[in-house]
Amino acid sequence: MAFGNTANAENGGGKKPVHEEKVGGIRTSTWENDSKNGKFYTTTLQRCYKDGEEFKYTGSLRVNDLPKAILALQKAYEKMVVADSSE
Repeated sequence: MAFGNTANAENGGGKKPVHEEKVGGIRTSTWENDSKNGKFYTTTLQRCYKDGEEFKYTGSLRVNDLPKAILALQKAYEKMVVADSSE
């Protein structure tokens, strides 16, 4: 399944995620951010679905999406913890 471009206004318009996890139609994108106290990471969660010929995205999850979201978030968490501990 194609997820399309992950760049959006929420993350600075053109910045790319440092990591993505895809489980079925669920995707997490992990973003690296800088602050005066150093780097930190944030994660966004989306569900991709097809409406006719067009792919669309939402933060709204159906009941069958929940286990996929949990798995994707667990994987994102592991990557964030490993990245944070290696710095």
